[in-house]
Amino acid sequence: MDIIKTIEAKQTKQNAESFKVGDTVKVHFEIIEGKTKRIQIFEGLVLCMKNKGIGKTFTVRKESYGVGVERVFPLHSPRIVKVELVRPGKVRRSKIYYVRDKIGKAAKIKELLGSKANAEFAANKAAYAAADAEEKAIKEAAKEANATKEANAK
Repeated sequence: MDIIKTIEAKQTKQNAESFKVGDTVKVHFEIIEGKTKRIQIFEGLVLCMKNKGIGKTFTVRKESYGVGVERVFPLHSPRIVKVELVRPGKVRRSKIYYVRDKIGKAAKIKELLGSKANAEFAANKAAYAAADAEEKAIKEAAKEANATKEANAK
């Protein structure tokens, strides 16, 4: 059992859980199409967090052209570059599935204001700096790959 725990400890991300249910987040995740890599952003409301440890997941919901879209992300996935907190929400439930049935203004979650919100944003600054460096490295690698393709094509 110790071997499994050590492998899980290596794969867990530090500062990964910098948000909670009810927050509006931007999830920057890496998409690989053939040989090219790019970062796509999925912005929405965190509905729930499930499981624990390395298998922890969170569900994000957004409205796209009048249709609700939900996506489940593994929290410790290497494909997730960063999770950026846009707006902290004030909820009193651990799972806010009731938002699925709400339409328009009724689907809004109250914003968390004051010292608690400021503390959350301050705690996320270090995690954002590390994630920004990783995102820049991915973009530079993609530019280099495109440059070598163009050079080989000539």
